[in-house]
Formats: sequence, structure tokens, C-alpha cells
Amino acid sequence: MYIIAGLGNPGQKYENTRHNMGFKAIDHLAEKLGIEVNRAKFKGLIGEGRIGTEKVILLKPQTFMNLSGQSVREIMNFYKIPEENLIVIYDDFDLPIGSIRVRKSGGPGTHNGMKSVVSELGSRKFPRIRIGIGNSDGSTIQFVIGKVGSDEQKILDETAAAAAAAAEDVVRIGIENAMNIHNTRKSVSKDDR
Repeated sequence: MYIIAGLGNPGQKYENTRHNMGFKAIDHLAEKLGIEVNRAKFKGLIGEGRIGTEKVILLKPQTFMNLSGQSVREIMNFYKIPEENLIVIYDDFDLPIGSIRVRKSGGPGTHNGMKSVVSELGSRKFPRIRIGIGNSDGSTIQFVIGKVGSDEQKILDETAAAAAAAAEDVVRIGIENAMNIHNTRKSVSKDDR
């Protein structure tokens, strides 16, 4: 069994922000797999289904970003699955917009949601998929939760779909194969936004 957690902030105010790319990837995956992510449990919204022969639970923590780890820890403790069967999807402003990175493990970097997950689990040894949102010249907070233009929104939506496909591949063909397929660099110039 796998748990695929997408990080974001609940509520309409944050719906189409860069910081909600994890939620957006879960939405893409849920739609493709025919899973409704609407049951309130483990301080989040969950939905159950299958990828091939594997049972998967999709999770959107509802704790707000900085406490995401509470929700992830609760579901991990309940199902007692190994850390390598947890996949966390989140935004990363250190990656160019339009790119994704699949990693087997690693630190949380500057991402507060991932800091919470790593802290609550007491481990960094779980797969993650980082969605590139590009970098800002100004306030990081305003950049990640601020409004996004329609051209950029289209790129972010396509990237969230790519992250959802990568998560599906981690389950279907393993982390190493998923990394080989999905860790390609795509850069978008500011003129293309």
C-alpha cells in the first residue's frame, strides 16, 4: 500500500496559488484514477483507490502548510506502512517553473511543509516529488501564496499533471525508474510566461 500526500493550504483563498501545487497534483491523480478525495480523516482529506495492483490512499492535509506533518504522521502511524511507501508532492521555488524532481529521500530544504513532515516522522527517507514554481525577486511568502497570471497558471497546471504521472510511476515501476523518466529539466523563460 502507498500513501501519496500533496501539500498545500486549505480554503478557496489559496486554491490557485503556487504553494498549493501538491494539492493540484493530487487532484490530477484523483481524476485520472477515479478517486474522490473527500473523506475527512487524519487531519486531512483522503480518498482510496488502486494504481495497478497496489492500494493507494491520496491525502491532502488540512492543517495548513506549516503543520502538514501532523496529518502525514497520523496516517502513517495508523496504516503502519514503511516510509519508502510514502510519496510527498510539494512546490519548490528552487526549481525552474515547469520542471519536476523525483527523489528517493533528502532534506526538507526551505519548505516549511516538508520541514513539518520530516520533523513529525523523524525521518528523511521517503520519496518526494518537487514541483518547480520558479523564483521571485521579492517576498517569498507573497510569491508562494500570491495570485498567479493565467499563462503561468497553465504551466503550473501542466507541471502538476506531470507530478501526478510521476507519482503513479513510482508506484507502478519503482522510484529508480520514475527518477530516470521524470527528472528532465524544462526551463521556461520569463517571456514565455
